[in-house]
Amino acid sequence: MLDFITWTASPEIYSGFVTVRWYGLMFAIGFWFGYEVVWREFRHEGVPESWVSKLFIYVIVATVVGARLGHVIFYDWAYYSHHLADIPKIWEGGLASHGGVLGIMLAIWLYSKLVTKRSMLWTFDRVVVPVGVVAALIRMGNLFNHEIYGGPTDLPWGFRFIENIPQYLAGAEAQFSVPSHPTQIYEALAYLITFAVVMWLYWKRNEQERPGLIFGVFMLGIFGARFLVEFVKNVQEPWEVEMR
Repeated sequence: MLDFITWTASPEIYSGFVTVRWYGLMFAIGFWFGYEVVWREFRHEGVPESWVSKLFIYVIVATVVGARLGHVIFYDWAYYSHHLADIPKIWEGGLASHGGVLGIMLAIWLYSKLVTKRSMLWTFDRVVVPVGVVAALIRMGNLFNHEIYGGPTDLPWGFRFIENIPQYLAGAEAQFSVPSHPTQIYEALAYLITFAVVMWLYWKRNEQERPGLIFGVFMLGIFGARFLVEFVKNVQEPWEVEMR
């Protein structure tokens, strides 16, 4: 009988003059997938194709800037307040999903006001359709990074993660965690289910004609999953203890 899974996958796909990491690849695939889905939605509804490229310029910039500032401000301001020149160095790691969400919301507001001249809900009902897959891919990137996992478990699918990733990549022997909940996988599965539901609502039920319904179902699925998984996820930062 399986007692646990020892997860030894490297965060790096290729290391050389340029280092390619699984997280970055998952991020890129997610944006490509999102672009394809939204492009098909817009074509289906007969809206200008130029709206799609403009939308993704807004979203990509907002995601990267928002996620980076979210990490800097909420997780490591003590360091970055004295090393301001390091803030733009996103290739060194450090992105926060909630910062990205705030950035995207601001971008959608600007996009709706300046490009579509339609309500934010009109945009959200279409943009959120592929986001479940994007979020699932990012969580798989976290899995390869051996980060954002859960607390100890005796369940047979518990993962032993490498705790000293920087040292391990430099050649040191791996130091493993105790068997822990693979919360990255829990979240990824929940996000894929949410994606399936909102895809069905859009393509089979035409619920985009009811402003806010698809967006509301998406928010319920994504944040409902996040809320439940938090009960078994490790505390990422000391200040989170006070919120539990």
